[in-house]
Amino acid sequence: MNLQNQKVVIAGGSSGIGLATAQLLSSQNVFVTITGRDTAKLEKVKKEFPIISTVLVDSGDSQALQEFFFANGKFHHLIIAVSGSKGGGTFSSLSLADLREGFEAKFWPHVQTMQAALPYLEERGSITILTAASTHSRLPGTAGLAAINGALEMMIPILAKELQPLRVNAVSPGVIDTSWWNFLNEQDKKVTFEQFSKQVCVNRIGQPEEVASAILSVISNGYINGTILSCNGGLG
Repeated sequence: MNLQNQKVVIAGGSSGIGLATAQLLSSQNVFVTITGRDTAKLEKVKKEFPIISTVLVDSGDSQALQEFFFANGKFHHLIIAVSGSKGGGTFSSLSLADLREGFEAKFWPHVQTMQAALPYLEERGSITILTAASTHSRLPGTAGLAAINGALEMMIPILAKELQPLRVNAVSPGVIDTSWWNFLNEQDKKVTFEQFSKQVCVNRIGQPEEVASAILSVISNGYINGTILSCNGGLG
């Protein structure tokens, strides 16, 4: 599928994988609009990549989402890269308050964004969400993260049937070097990445651009539907 001159909205596109995807798509003459709730990040993107449109929208705010999509109008593809850092930890000591925050930061914004976007998506367009390798890597300390991302992944094949011919897919990244890991200090992050690298078949941490390439493959292939595509280097 030739995406040239098509319109794409990336929710949570002001950093990390979302921004890498926006850059990749805009380089292929796609009209890209990113949303986010951090004014400083959006201003930085606007300054560095003026070809990318930026709009301040909190994906946790249903009213703001409805107003944005109404103003944005018809478009072809929705990509959701909204996330949060809460929900990790060994189960015996896992904070249930943190787990609830994790659902509030990722699960509900994904669902709200998809619902608000539906009336404006082209019939043969697509929705692609970002989940995580925690759903199937079976790594200790990720039960909460697996619950959040697994809940989203369980919806994918069902939505693909309900919303046809609109395509609905997920891309599931592994350990990627993004700001998601900034809750760790630099030394702890380095140690964590070294440990994960030993568990990944390609022996390294992934880069946002590699996941962006996987997302491009999913939205540009009109025969990929109801699929969860792993991009994790063989983790787990």
